[in-house]
Amino acid sequence: MARLDDRDIREELAKLRAEHRELDHEIALFEAAAHADQLMIKRLKKKKLQIKDQITALEDRLLPDIIA
Repeated sequence: MARLDDRDIREELAKLRAEHRELDHEIALFEAAAHADQLMIKRLKKKKLQIKDQITALEDRLLPDIIA
């Protein structure tokens, strides 16, 4: 994969953050339902965690650790 510049990384971050928020909302709706599908909730939470990991990885590329 070609190296992404900062602008591309920021655009990808915005997209992933929006998807993360949507999953959070969707999970809340499922959990509020009278007959919540626990398997679906578990799958959504797993997907949300994967997206969070992607967000963290991209943020690390923007702000690399600097040893002082």
